[in-house]
Parts: sequence; structure tokens; C-alpha cells
Amino acid sequence: MSFNFVERPLARWSLYFVVIYLIFLNFDLSGFAEGSGFSINVELIRGTFVLGVLLNFFLVSKLPKTAQLFVTWGQLLALFLFFFYSFDLSYEFILSRLPHLLGFGLKSGFLMGAALTVFICAVSIFASTILALVAALARLSKNGMALGISTFYISFFRGTPLLLQILLVYLGLPQVGVVLDPIPAAIIALSLCYGAYMAEIFRAGIQAIPAGQSEAARALGLKKNQIMRLVILPQAIRLIIPPTGNQFIAMLKDSSLVSVLGAWELMYMSRTHGRAEFKYMEMLISAALIYWFLSVGFEIFQSRIEKKYGKGIDVNHV
Repeated sequence: MSFNFVERPLARWSLYFVVIYLIFLNFDLSGFAEGSGFSINVELIRGTFVLGVLLNFFLVSKLPKTAQLFVTWGQLLALFLFFFYSFDLSYEFILSRLPHLLGFGLKSGFLMGAALTVFICAVSIFASTILALVAALARLSKNGMALGISTFYISFFRGTPLLLQILLVYLGLPQVGVVLDPIPAAIIALSLCYGAYMAEIFRAGIQAIPAGQSEAARALGLKKNQIMRLVILPQAIRLIIPPTGNQFIAMLKDSSLVSVLGAWELMYMSRTHGRAEFKYMEMLISAALIYWFLSVGFEIFQSRIEKKYGKGIDVNHV
């Protein structure tokens, strides 16, 4: 019986950590001991570190899959927090500013912080979904004018930076007599940008449905718009949801660019409070964690939607 080394989990992990150990031996840790008044056994530290990591992976690999997931997340999160702890942060300052970052308050009668970020993204994703559907249908149209408009729109907004688009909307529209506040300008720019990306997602999802579905619907006497609304789109939605959810998460992070307009969203709030007390790292790390938690929350929501629409017939085997 042949023995494939890389197919055995324990053997594979052992090979990985032998490589890590050999790489780790190339680092010179003796500089840490210079001028400290005491000597350290560098080789012992190296060996202990690698053996400890190897033992940790070996023990975790013996756990059930679910336990491995939670233990791995816990360990990585602990390392992540320890990394932040090494910055000597002022936790009292973070706690005092956290309500403002989360948006538990109003600025001139409107939302601010993370609440405003979520509001901007929610409105933008709704508008960009409508734009994407229209652009995708125009992209698939046999009408030359509709095809030209959709391809020009998609090409421009996919080919230029989002920051430039935000500035063009906010500073360019007043040149033609349209003056917008920062929040509407941000929503328009985000909607136009992500509508272009999502239009290609919608187009690919619609074209992925087998042609036999449309032929069968026409044989039943359905009109073209009925075929699209009742047959094609309900099946394509399952293919569209995962990448669309990814676009929303990307939009959540890209909304930080709105801070250049002076909108009181999460990034602007963190920069403002950090500048006031010269505690930039406290506010930036807090903002990073809030963005992360928001993304994780939406990932959970997205997975539930995918499971709901994932039930049914596999269109590729119809």
C-alpha cells in the first residue's frame, strides 16, 4: 500500500512546522538581549516557540470540527487583542468615545458614527441593486442605444477610483447648478459605483440560467417580460446573492471615503476624536473593530439568506 505523505493530516502539519522552524532559525534574536543586563538562550526560545505551536495544532486537530473552529477563532482573537494591548492604549478614552463612534447621539438632528455609516450603505445598496438590474437588462438587450448606455456606464464607474467619483459628484454637480449635501452626494456616488459592479453580477447570474428554461416558458405562452420576472430572475437570485453580499461588505468599508466630504460617519468621527486628544491609535483601532463587527453581522445575515434561497431545484441539472 502506497503512503502519500501530504495526505496524512499529522504528517502534513509536521512538515509545515519543520519548514517554519527552519525559517525561524534564520532570525537572530540575540539583539533583544544586548544591553538588557541578562542573557537569553536564543535556541531554547526558538525551539520552545515552535514546539509550542506544533503542540497546539496537534491538540486542536484532535477536537471535533466545531470545537476546532471556535478554539481557532478564540486563539487568533487573543493574539489579535494582545497585539493591540502592546500599543499601550488608553482604554478609558476609548470607552468615553465609544458611544459617539457607534452613533448613540445626533448631530444637527441627524445620525452620526456607525449608525450613519449603516444608513448610507443601506440606502446605497438598495439604489445600486435597482441600477444594477436595469443596467444588466440593458446590457443583454438587443437595442444598440440601451447597450451603449449600459456599457459606457459600467466601463466608466468600474474604471475610475471611488474617491474620484465621490469628489466628482460632490464638487462637479454644483458646476451645473445641482448642489448636494455630503450625505446625498455620498449615497449617489456609492450607488453609481457599486451599481456598475453589480450589473455584471446580475448579467452573469441571468446568463447562467439554462436556455431551456426560457424555451419552456415560451412554449407555455409566457411573454418576454413574464419569462424574465417569473422564470429567470427567481432562479438567478440564488446565484446573485453571494457576490452581492460581498459587494455590500466592500461598500461598508469603502464608505469610509465619505469622510473627505465632512459627513459625520464612523471614520470621520474616529479621526476627529483622535485628533482632539492626540490618540489616533485608540480611535482607529476602535473604528476597525466596529467595521469588523458590522461585517461579521452582515455575513451571518447573508448566510441565512443564501440558505433560504438555496433550497429548491439545481438549475444546472434541469
